[in-house]
Amino acid sequence: MAARRAHETAMTELSAAFGRLSGNVRGALWMLASAVTFTLMTSLIKFLGDDYSPALQTFYRQAAGLVVLAPIILRDPAGAFRTSRPGILLYRSLAGTLGLVLAFWAYQRLPLAEANALSFTRTLWIVPLAIFVLREQVGAWRLGATLAGFGGVLIMLQPQVANAVGLPAGAALASAALFATTVTGIKMMTRDHSVTVLMVWSAALGFVLAIPMAVLEWRWPSPLDLALLCAMGVLGLLNQVFYIKGMALGDAAAMAPLDYTRLIFAVLIGFALFHEVPNLITMLGALIVIVSTLVITLRELHFKQKPAPVRAE
Repeated sequence: MAARRAHETAMTELSAAFGRLSGNVRGALWMLASAVTFTLMTSLIKFLGDDYSPALQTFYRQAAGLVVLAPIILRDPAGAFRTSRPGILLYRSLAGTLGLVLAFWAYQRLPLAEANALSFTRTLWIVPLAIFVLREQVGAWRLGATLAGFGGVLIMLQPQVANAVGLPAGAALASAALFATTVTGIKMMTRDHSVTVLMVWSAALGFVLAIPMAVLEWRWPSPLDLALLCAMGVLGLLNQVFYIKGMALGDAAAMAPLDYTRLIFAVLIGFALFHEVPNLITMLGALIVIVSTLVITLRELHFKQKPAPVRAE
Protein backbone atom coordinates (compact mmCIF):
# COMPACT_ATOMS: atom_id res chain seq x y z
CA MET A 1 0.00 0.00 0.00
CA ALA A 2 2.82 2.40 0.93
CA ALA A 3 4.61 1.61 -2.35
CA ARG A 4 1.42 2.36 -4.29
CA ARG A 5 0.98 5.72 -2.54
CA ALA A 6 4.61 6.59 -3.20
CA HIS A 7 4.15 5.73 -6.88
CA GLU A 8 1.01 7.88 -7.13
CA THR A 9 2.79 10.77 -5.40
CA ALA A 10 5.75 10.50 -7.77
CA MET A 11 3.44 10.47 -10.80
CA THR A 12 1.54 13.52 -9.52
CA GLU A 13 4.79 15.43 -8.98
CA LEU A 14 6.03 14.42 -12.43
CA SER A 15 2.77 15.56 -14.02
CA ALA A 16 2.94 18.89 -12.16
CA ALA A 17 6.56 19.41 -13.22
CA PHE A 18 5.62 18.68 -16.84
CA GLY A 19 2.76 21.19 -16.61
CA ARG A 20 5.16 23.92 -15.45
CA LEU A 21 7.21 23.62 -18.63
CA SER A 22 6.60 26.05 -21.46
CA GLY A 23 4.33 25.03 -24.33
CA ASN A 24 7.25 24.73 -26.74
CA VAL A 25 9.22 22.48 -24.37
CA ARG A 26 6.20 20.21 -23.79
CA GLY A 27 5.48 20.21 -27.51
CA ALA A 28 9.09 19.30 -28.25
CA LEU A 29 8.90 16.31 -25.89
CA TRP A 30 5.75 15.07 -27.66
CA MET A 31 7.43 15.55 -31.04
CA LEU A 32 10.45 13.54 -29.89
CA ALA A 33 8.08 10.81 -28.67
CA SER A 34 6.46 10.89 -32.11
CA ALA A 35 9.85 10.47 -33.79
CA VAL A 36 10.76 7.53 -31.51
CA THR A 37 7.45 5.71 -32.04
CA PHE A 38 7.68 6.22 -35.81
CA THR A 39 11.19 4.76 -35.89
CA LEU A 40 10.19 1.80 -33.71
CA MET A 41 7.23 1.16 -36.02
CA THR A 42 9.42 1.18 -39.13
CA SER A 43 11.93 -1.08 -37.38
CA LEU A 44 9.17 -3.63 -36.82
CA ILE A 45 8.15 -3.28 -40.47
CA LYS A 46 11.69 -4.14 -41.51
CA PHE A 47 12.10 -6.90 -38.91
CA LEU A 48 8.86 -8.66 -39.96
CA GLY A 49 9.43 -8.06 -43.67
CA ASP A 50 11.02 -11.47 -44.33
CA ASP A 51 7.83 -13.29 -43.32
CA TYR A 52 5.00 -10.83 -43.91
CA SER A 53 4.41 -8.97 -47.16
CA PRO A 54 3.68 -5.23 -47.24
CA ALA A 55 0.03 -6.02 -48.03
CA LEU A 56 -0.30 -8.20 -44.92
CA GLN A 57 1.43 -5.62 -42.74
CA THR A 58 -0.89 -2.93 -44.10
CA PHE A 59 -3.89 -5.12 -43.26
CA TYR A 60 -2.81 -5.52 -39.63
CA ARG A 61 -1.93 -1.80 -39.40
CA GLN A 62 -5.43 -0.81 -40.58
CA ALA A 63 -7.07 -3.44 -38.36
CA ALA A 64 -5.34 -2.01 -35.28
CA GLY A 65 -6.58 1.48 -36.16
CA LEU A 66 -10.14 0.22 -36.61
CA VAL A 67 -10.09 -1.58 -33.24
CA VAL A 68 -8.93 1.58 -31.45
CA LEU A 69 -11.63 3.68 -33.15
CA ALA A 70 -14.38 1.05 -32.64
CA PRO A 71 -15.77 2.64 -29.41
CA ILE A 72 -16.22 5.98 -31.20
CA ILE A 73 -17.93 4.29 -34.15
CA LEU A 74 -20.23 2.16 -31.99
CA ARG A 75 -21.25 5.14 -29.84
CA ASP A 76 -22.60 7.08 -32.84
CA PRO A 77 -22.28 5.17 -36.15
CA ALA A 78 -24.26 7.71 -38.18
CA GLY A 79 -22.24 10.64 -36.85
CA ALA A 80 -18.91 8.87 -37.26
CA PHE A 81 -19.57 8.29 -40.97
CA ARG A 82 -21.58 11.45 -41.75
CA THR A 83 -20.25 13.07 -44.93
CA SER A 84 -21.43 14.98 -47.95
CA ARG A 85 -18.45 13.98 -50.12
CA PRO A 86 -17.89 10.21 -49.96
CA GLY A 87 -16.03 10.21 -53.29
CA ILE A 88 -13.14 12.28 -51.95
CA LEU A 89 -12.97 10.15 -48.80
CA LEU A 90 -12.90 7.00 -50.93
CA TYR A 91 -10.03 8.38 -53.01
CA ARG A 92 -8.18 9.44 -49.86
CA SER A 93 -8.49 5.93 -48.42
CA LEU A 94 -7.39 4.33 -51.70
CA ALA A 95 -4.35 6.62 -51.93
CA GLY A 96 -3.54 6.14 -48.24
CA THR A 97 -3.78 2.33 -48.40
CA LEU A 98 -1.65 2.09 -51.54
CA GLY A 99 0.77 4.58 -50.00
CA LEU A 100 1.10 2.37 -46.91
CA VAL A 101 1.80 -0.74 -49.01
CA LEU A 102 4.50 1.07 -50.99
CA ALA A 103 5.99 2.62 -47.85
CA PHE A 104 6.11 -0.74 -46.04
CA TRP A 105 7.85 -2.34 -49.04
CA ALA A 106 10.37 0.51 -49.14
CA TYR A 107 11.11 0.17 -45.41
CA GLN A 108 11.61 -3.57 -45.84
CA ARG A 109 14.08 -3.14 -48.70
CA LEU A 110 15.94 0.10 -47.95
CA PRO A 111 18.14 1.14 -45.01
CA LEU A 112 15.99 2.78 -42.35
CA ALA A 113 17.77 6.14 -42.64
CA GLU A 114 17.36 6.28 -46.41
CA ALA A 115 13.68 5.28 -46.35
CA ASN A 116 13.01 7.92 -43.67
CA ALA A 117 14.81 10.60 -45.67
CA LEU A 118 12.80 9.81 -48.81
CA SER A 119 9.57 10.01 -46.81
CA PHE A 120 10.37 13.67 -46.10
CA THR A 121 9.69 14.47 -49.78
CA ARG A 122 5.97 14.54 -48.97
CA THR A 123 6.30 18.29 -48.34
CA LEU A 124 7.96 18.72 -51.74
CA TRP A 125 5.12 16.91 -53.54
CA ILE A 126 2.54 19.19 -51.90
CA VAL A 127 3.93 22.20 -53.81
CA PRO A 128 3.07 20.98 -57.37
CA LEU A 129 -0.24 19.65 -56.02
CA ALA A 130 -1.01 23.10 -54.60
CA ILE A 131 -0.32 24.61 -58.03
CA PHE A 132 -2.32 22.19 -60.18
CA VAL A 133 -5.04 20.97 -57.76
CA LEU A 134 -5.69 23.82 -55.32
CA ARG A 135 -4.75 26.53 -57.86
CA GLU A 136 -2.52 28.26 -55.29
CA GLN A 137 0.03 30.90 -56.21
CA VAL A 138 3.57 29.66 -55.47
CA GLY A 139 6.34 32.21 -55.04
CA ALA A 140 9.98 32.00 -56.06
CA TRP A 141 11.13 30.81 -52.61
CA ARG A 142 8.79 27.82 -52.46
CA LEU A 143 9.43 26.89 -56.07
CA GLY A 144 13.21 27.22 -55.67
CA ALA A 145 13.19 25.18 -52.43
CA THR A 146 11.10 22.48 -54.12
CA LEU A 147 13.49 22.19 -57.07
CA ALA A 148 16.46 22.08 -54.68
CA GLY A 149 14.72 19.37 -52.65
CA PHE A 150 14.19 17.17 -55.69
CA GLY A 151 17.84 17.81 -56.54
CA GLY A 152 18.64 16.34 -53.12
CA VAL A 153 16.51 13.31 -54.01
CA LEU A 154 18.56 12.79 -57.17
CA ILE A 155 21.75 12.90 -55.09
CA MET A 156 20.28 10.32 -52.72
CA LEU A 157 19.45 8.03 -55.63
CA GLN A 158 22.95 8.10 -57.14
CA PRO A 159 24.36 5.15 -55.11
CA GLN A 160 21.35 3.06 -56.11
CA VAL A 161 22.15 3.12 -59.82
CA ALA A 162 25.09 0.84 -59.21
CA ASN A 163 23.32 -1.24 -56.57
CA ALA A 164 20.20 -1.82 -58.72
CA VAL A 165 17.80 -1.07 -55.87
CA GLY A 166 16.02 1.81 -57.54
CA LEU A 167 12.55 0.24 -57.31
CA PRO A 168 12.28 0.46 -53.49
CA ALA A 169 13.39 4.10 -53.64
CA GLY A 170 10.81 4.71 -56.36
CA ALA A 171 8.19 3.10 -54.11
CA ALA A 172 9.19 5.41 -51.26
CA LEU A 173 8.85 8.47 -53.53
CA ALA A 174 5.50 7.26 -54.91
CA SER A 175 4.29 6.64 -51.35
CA ALA A 176 5.28 10.19 -50.33
CA ALA A 177 3.46 11.57 -53.39
CA LEU A 178 0.30 9.61 -52.54
CA PHE A 179 0.39 10.79 -48.93
CA ALA A 180 0.81 14.35 -50.23
CA THR A 181 -2.47 13.98 -52.14
CA THR A 182 -4.18 12.84 -48.93
CA VAL A 183 -2.82 15.92 -47.13
CA THR A 184 -4.22 18.09 -49.92
CA GLY A 185 -7.52 16.28 -49.55
CA ILE A 186 -7.53 16.93 -45.79
CA LYS A 187 -7.14 20.67 -46.46
CA MET A 188 -10.28 20.53 -48.57
CA MET A 189 -12.30 18.24 -46.28
CA THR A 190 -11.59 19.92 -42.93
CA ARG A 191 -13.67 22.88 -44.08
CA ASP A 192 -16.83 20.91 -43.34
CA HIS A 193 -15.69 17.61 -41.74
CA SER A 194 -14.32 16.89 -38.26
CA VAL A 195 -10.97 15.18 -37.80
CA THR A 196 -12.77 12.23 -36.15
CA VAL A 197 -14.92 11.62 -39.24
CA LEU A 198 -11.83 11.71 -41.46
CA MET A 199 -9.99 9.22 -39.21
CA VAL A 200 -12.99 6.86 -39.05
CA TRP A 201 -13.43 6.81 -42.82
CA SER A 202 -9.69 6.31 -43.33
CA ALA A 203 -9.50 3.40 -40.87
CA ALA A 204 -12.70 1.66 -42.00
CA LEU A 205 -12.16 1.99 -45.75
CA GLY A 206 -8.44 1.31 -45.38
CA PHE A 207 -9.22 -1.96 -43.60
CA VAL A 208 -11.71 -3.04 -46.28
CA LEU A 209 -9.38 -2.09 -49.14
CA ALA A 210 -6.46 -3.97 -47.57
CA ILE A 211 -8.39 -7.27 -47.36
CA PRO A 212 -8.12 -8.36 -51.07
CA MET A 213 -4.35 -7.77 -51.17
CA ALA A 214 -3.84 -9.51 -47.83
CA VAL A 215 -5.92 -12.56 -48.84
CA LEU A 216 -3.67 -13.20 -51.86
CA GLU A 217 -0.62 -13.50 -49.58
CA TRP A 218 -2.32 -14.66 -46.39
CA ARG A 219 -0.51 -16.54 -43.66
CA TRP A 220 -1.49 -17.05 -40.05
CA PRO A 221 0.96 -15.34 -37.69
CA SER A 222 2.49 -17.06 -34.72
CA PRO A 223 1.49 -15.64 -31.31
CA LEU A 224 4.76 -13.67 -31.09
CA ASP A 225 4.42 -12.32 -34.63
CA LEU A 226 0.80 -11.37 -33.99
CA ALA A 227 1.89 -9.42 -30.92
CA LEU A 228 4.58 -7.62 -32.96
CA LEU A 229 2.13 -6.85 -35.79
CA CYS A 230 -0.36 -5.43 -33.30
CA ALA A 231 2.44 -3.44 -31.66
CA MET A 232 3.35 -2.05 -35.09
CA GLY A 233 -0.24 -0.87 -35.58
CA VAL A 234 -0.47 0.66 -32.11
CA LEU A 235 2.86 2.46 -32.59
CA GLY A 236 1.51 3.91 -35.83
CA LEU A 237 -1.51 5.33 -34.02
CA LEU A 238 0.60 6.62 -31.12
CA ASN A 239 2.86 8.34 -33.63
CA GLN A 240 -0.11 10.29 -35.01
CA VAL A 241 -1.40 11.18 -31.54
CA PHE A 242 2.01 12.35 -30.30
CA TYR A 243 2.59 14.40 -33.46
CA ILE A 244 -0.79 16.13 -33.23
CA LYS A 245 -0.25 16.76 -29.49
CA GLY A 246 3.18 18.27 -30.08
CA MET A 247 1.98 20.55 -32.87
CA ALA A 248 -0.99 21.64 -30.72
CA LEU A 249 1.11 22.53 -27.66
CA GLY A 250 4.06 24.24 -29.35
CA ASP A 251 4.54 26.88 -32.00
CA ALA A 252 4.37 25.24 -35.41
CA ALA A 253 7.57 26.99 -36.55
CA ALA A 254 9.44 25.51 -33.58
CA MET A 255 7.88 22.05 -33.80
CA ALA A 256 8.20 21.37 -37.55
CA PRO A 257 12.02 20.90 -37.56
CA LEU A 258 11.80 18.35 -34.71
CA ASP A 259 10.07 15.85 -36.99
CA TYR A 260 13.42 15.38 -38.73
CA THR A 261 14.96 13.93 -35.56
CA ARG A 262 13.51 10.60 -36.67
CA LEU A 263 16.33 10.47 -39.22
CA ILE A 264 18.80 10.45 -36.29
CA PHE A 265 16.86 7.69 -34.53
CA ALA A 266 16.67 5.75 -37.82
CA VAL A 267 20.47 5.94 -38.23
CA LEU A 268 21.03 4.72 -34.64
CA ILE A 269 18.49 1.87 -34.72
CA GLY A 270 19.47 0.89 -38.26
CA PHE A 271 23.09 0.52 -37.15
CA ALA A 272 22.27 -1.24 -33.85
CA LEU A 273 19.69 -3.74 -35.12
CA PHE A 274 20.40 -4.15 -38.84
CA HIS A 275 24.10 -3.20 -39.05
CA GLU A 276 23.34 -0.45 -41.58
CA VAL A 277 26.03 2.16 -42.14
CA PRO A 278 24.65 5.35 -43.74
CA ASN A 279 26.09 6.31 -47.12
CA LEU A 280 27.65 9.80 -47.03
CA ILE A 281 26.20 10.75 -50.44
CA THR A 282 22.76 9.63 -49.27
CA MET A 283 23.07 11.72 -46.10
CA LEU A 284 24.12 14.76 -48.16
CA GLY A 285 21.01 14.38 -50.31
CA ALA A 286 18.90 13.90 -47.18
CA LEU A 287 20.32 17.12 -45.71
CA ILE A 288 19.34 19.03 -48.86
CA VAL A 289 15.81 17.56 -48.74
CA ILE A 290 15.45 18.49 -45.06
CA VAL A 291 16.68 22.06 -45.55
CA SER A 292 14.42 22.59 -48.57
CA THR A 293 11.33 21.25 -46.80
CA LEU A 294 12.13 23.41 -43.77
CA VAL A 295 12.34 26.49 -46.01
CA ILE A 296 8.94 25.65 -47.51
CA THR A 297 7.38 24.99 -44.09
CA LEU A 298 8.77 28.07 -42.36
CA ARG A 299 7.95 30.40 -45.26
CA GLU A 300 4.38 29.10 -45.31
CA LEU A 301 4.06 29.62 -41.55
CA HIS A 302 5.51 33.14 -41.90
CA PHE A 303 2.89 34.17 -44.43
CA LYS A 304 0.06 32.55 -42.46
CA GLN A 305 1.01 34.56 -39.36
CA LYS A 306 1.51 37.81 -41.27
CA PRO A 307 -1.36 40.25 -40.50
CA ALA A 308 -3.59 41.21 -43.39
CA PRO A 309 -3.03 44.76 -44.69
CA VAL A 310 -5.54 47.34 -43.48
CA ARG A 311 -7.41 48.95 -46.31
CA ALA A 312 -8.05 52.67 -46.18
CA GLU A 313 -11.73 53.54 -46.16
